[in-house]
Amino acid sequence: MSALRVGLFTECYRPIQNGIVASIDALAGTLRAEGHTPIVVTPWMPANRDAGPNVVRVPSLPLPTRTAYRLTVPYLPRAVGELSLVHVHSPFVTGWLGMRAARRAGVPLVFTYHTQLEAYAHYIPFERRATRDAATLLTRTFANLADVVVVPTLAMERRLRDLGVDAQIAVVPSGIDRATFSRGQRSRALRATLGIDAQARLVLCVGRLGREKNLGLALRAFARLDDPRARLVVVGGGEHRAALERLAAALQIGSRTTFVGELARAELPDVYASADVFLFTSTSDTQGLVLVEALAAGLAVVAVDSPQTRDVIADAGVLCDGEPGAVAAALATVLGGRRPDRARGAVIAASFDSGVLGARMIALYEALRESAPSRRQKPLAVGAGH
Repeated sequence: MSALRVGLFTECYRPIQNGIVASIDALAGTLRAEGHTPIVVTPWMPANRDAGPNVVRVPSLPLPTRTAYRLTVPYLPRAVGELSLVHVHSPFVTGWLGMRAARRAGVPLVFTYHTQLEAYAHYIPFERRATRDAATLLTRTFANLADVVVVPTLAMERRLRDLGVDAQIAVVPSGIDRATFSRGQRSRALRATLGIDAQARLVLCVGRLGREKNLGLALRAFARLDDPRARLVVVGGGEHRAALERLAAALQIGSRTTFVGELARAELPDVYASADVFLFTSTSDTQGLVLVEALAAGLAVVAVDSPQTRDVIADAGVLCDGEPGAVAAALATVLGGRRPDRARGAVIAASFDSGVLGARMIALYEALRESAPSRRQKPLAVGAGH
């Protein structure tokens, strides 16, 4: 099949760091390696750091909240050019731009469901139930206009069906550079920079510091952990950091907790490998890319049980109930020596290799281009003005 020009339309991209950005970069890397051309279409942001080619910035405006995200101006630059296929990564303005581009060109539209929008209702200054209902309506409407909706876990396929999505759904997880994360090295020097000595037990959390990530539970569980050698390190930035620091102080674990802030992705493999256990408390993620990164680095995982987390780590980690005592008990079990099978974790991580999953996505693209365009002429309804 001839080389593809794939438009990857995303509401967030560098300099933002999160799982969506990491998954788009991994997919773009595989597309380039296979001779295709990815075109990342994303809002203009201050301090752009576009390390790769073919990133098209759409004019944008600041949002009326303290956030790194921007409001996309509904304008498609000529630099996007002709596309073979459009793959959108959000149902907001940039996503609707992608949908319009696909409809005008008569090419397939793929939508990846990265985010359970209803879990983010607390960011909107309106009545919570109305906001959640609006998020559900937006998700259902946008998904049903796509040729294929991609979800990272079976749990999210079930979730979308429950929301009333009747479009074709394909389960293709987001991938990681498994080889890079598996090369992570345990480093005394790195631990020392985090204030962790050789005898300490490093409990690691990695992710954006937002309320929906449930990191307050991580702090409360750590406060109950009866292990004087334990230290908690939190890697990531976000609007909830100050509140978490105050909670750590109130729980009297401030001296044993280090908030590192954001790190470059290149630094993460050694950070994972230098820890003793990875703690994941989110139940709002659709996949949890950091879970796979930790497994690839050979790190034991303790995670709050949810259907999507179970889909990812299977029996390669310790799952527990989402209350502080249960999480603390699971941490104590792992730190006490009863670790999950590291070889099993490596097998799970191998199934999330970005090259393998990128190839699956390309096969999906090719199948769509060869199929009859049953949905491509479907008229736009909600959001057509975007």
